[in-house]
Amino acid sequence: MDPRTSAQDVMRCDLCETAVVQMHCDTCLVNLCTACVGKHMISDQSINHKVVTFQARKSTPIYPLCTTHKKERCKMYCKKCDIPLCTKCLVSDQHLGHRLSEMLQILDEKRDSIIQEQTELKETVYPTYQDIASDVQNRMSQLEREYGDLSTVITKHGEDWHREIDKLVKKLQAEVDEMKNTQLQTLQKHLDEINKTISDIKDEINSLENAVASEDICKVYSVKSDIEKYRKVPQKITPSLPNFTPGKIQGGELCKLFGVLSSSSLTSDKHGNSMKTTQKSPEAGSSPPVKQLLDEPETVTTIHFGYEWLYNVACLSDEEIWTSGDDSTMKLYSINQGSLLKSITTKSGNIPRNTAVTESGDLVYTDYWDRTVNIVKNEKIEEVIRLQNWKPQGVCSTSSGDLLVIMDSNDNKQSKVVRYSGSTEKQTIQFDDKGKPLYSPTSSYYLRNITENKNLDICVSDSKAGAVVVVNQAGKLRFRYTGHTPALKNKPFNPRGITTDSQSHILTADVNNDCVHIIDQDGQFLCYIDCALSVPWGLCTDTNDNVFVAQLRNKQVKEIKYLQ
Repeated sequence: MDPRTSAQDVMRCDLCETAVVQMHCDTCLVNLCTACVGKHMISDQSINHKVVTFQARKSTPIYPLCTTHKKERCKMYCKKCDIPLCTKCLVSDQHLGHRLSEMLQILDEKRDSIIQEQTELKETVYPTYQDIASDVQNRMSQLEREYGDLSTVITKHGEDWHREIDKLVKKLQAEVDEMKNTQLQTLQKHLDEINKTISDIKDEINSLENAVASEDICKVYSVKSDIEKYRKVPQKITPSLPNFTPGKIQGGELCKLFGVLSSSSLTSDKHGNSMKTTQKSPEAGSSPPVKQLLDEPETVTTIHFGYEWLYNVACLSDEEIWTSGDDSTMKLYSINQGSLLKSITTKSGNIPRNTAVTESGDLVYTDYWDRTVNIVKNEKIEEVIRLQNWKPQGVCSTSSGDLLVIMDSNDNKQSKVVRYSGSTEKQTIQFDDKGKPLYSPTSSYYLRNITENKNLDICVSDSKAGAVVVVNQAGKLRFRYTGHTPALKNKPFNPRGITTDSQSHILTADVNNDCVHIIDQDGQFLCYIDCALSVPWGLCTDTNDNVFVAQLRNKQVKEIKYLQ
């Protein structure tokens, strides 16, 4: 292999192209061997050649050529005129009294400026654009999922319409069959009567014929005809068919009845993205910081309450919690002081079945026996939803401001989740893709709780089924969690309270095993929270991802830290 063309070869002299490089001209940026140094020096004697060892190359500053005096190098700089100067420029009168600096000083200042800009580009600008690109990519992925969910919602709504239309068609067809059978039975009865009369008439004719043919005067004289009876012909029965008047299908009206899709938009906000800084803030970033589970969860605070039985707990803030138990009063407590701040009594005087706090800080509660969902604003209770044939169980407020309510039918044979915007029903979730119920039928004894995860999944603790049922935003079943083996006390999984955290973990209270289960957003078991709990019932989490556990019998709420 020719060493001059091999990729593994050493560098060669730029002049002879044979000898190994040993020297370098910093002025001309030429590699030289020792034999060619002299040849290069005399090649252009107008230039002050700076020849150094190859290892010390580029160590000699290359001063710029003067634009006025050709081949003169500028070692000074006029700050007033903002131009480099050679020695000939300095002795001229043009720059008398001007502020001058050495070119090397200007070079150092410029290098410092470049280094600052380079550092900003590397440490601030580039990472910021990377984050923005990642955020756009995440938004695109989220958009794909959400549009998929939207299509699923529309498809499911269409299937609901098809089922209702099929039911309506079958109902109308059944009515048509019933009308037809009724009229056919009436006509058949009428026909039977006429046929009997015809048979009687034939018998009468035969009797008269026999009398006419007889020579027995007494027999002929004794014949009495029933012709008067037959002269009165039966009434004519004409059936009247029902008319079917189809409703006019008008595209616009049908669209309004089925549901209207709002327009989409893309907004551009010049203040939406901001440059990263070296100071880190908890608010920074579009996704929450990743937190690891503690090896041993620890109790932070224990608050005692005056209920005989303690059911529900809901965080108003990191300092205040709403609680409710076996009476009609809902109480707001200070976490740090453990003192009562406020009491609200239900409108009906019934025990609240479940409580939640909205994004705006209002208290929501369900009244199972009154069949209502109510909201407390400024200590005044407003009835938001009144159900007719259903009884509300659990309730939660979503990130979009909707209310999700899990409810049972009056006959306790059906259960469903309904999404409300205010008092308007937006979505019903009741069956899976195979038409089977998602939630078990139940009675007032079995409680249901509901929450929305950070990924917008809808999570229900179904105590009768012994399962946590999780569906996506469109109502499609994602998974059922039925507990973990081995259970802490080897008892069947019995979920009651349910909540989620910033990591999309799902936490549910297991009253049989006196613990809280933590599973991930895909239903995989992560760990138990024990902390000497006694019949844990209600759950909620605060903004610090601490969980509050309402214990049924010992009248305590424990605040537990389980994330780092």
